[in-house]
Amino acid sequence: MKALPRIGVLVSGRGSNLAALISACACGDLPAQIALVISSKPDVPALAIAATTGIPTRVVAPKSYASRQAEGAAIVAALQEAGVELVVLAGYARLFDPGVIAAYRWRIINIHPSLLPAFAGSMAPGPQAAALAAGVKFAGCTTHFVTEATDAGPIIDQAVVPVRDDDTVASLADRILAAEHRLLPASVAAVLAGAVTVIDGRRTQRRVTQGSGADARD
Repeated sequence: MKALPRIGVLVSGRGSNLAALISACACGDLPAQIALVISSKPDVPALAIAATTGIPTRVVAPKSYASRQAEGAAIVAALQEAGVELVVLAGYARLFDPGVIAAYRWRIINIHPSLLPAFAGSMAPGPQAAALAAGVKFAGCTTHFVTEATDAGPIIDQAVVPVRDDDTVASLADRILAAEHRLLPASVAAVLAGAVTVIDGRRTQRRVTQGSGADARD
């Protein structure tokens, strides 16, 4: 029987998207094995979530390295040691050194809590607050490939959620997060299935497959 593809998940906090990935793997919606979880911070809930399911973890804290390049080299070494084929950022609060991106070109997926290219460049709750301040009627989340430009890599898929008149930053963030939990595993599954092709380094072409992100929209 063919071995499942091995993915590495990078985290920095509570780990709700990590939990969604673990659940999708367990039920078969995401035919993959999470081979390693790397955290930029020690003692975060995401590490505890990984530990409860026996997934190996590693802490690569920025303060432990003399430079971002050294930090990046440690990340690449850990991923390669674990045999990771695809990297998923699930609430990872660090910008990669270019060496990490070069080592896993078109094999790093991020999820961002806005409909990119709108409200790029910050972590939650920044994009949600910006969406409310702008008065938009729809917000959502985006999965994309990671490139050297922040939140500017080719888009894989998006999920749209309505912005309600009585929304607060917290209520909008919760609604977007629920969409993230569906969209991220579906996007990872689509990439692993070869259904997503990067065109000219700027956009993607999508071949619709059963269980793809197309059914993840609200």
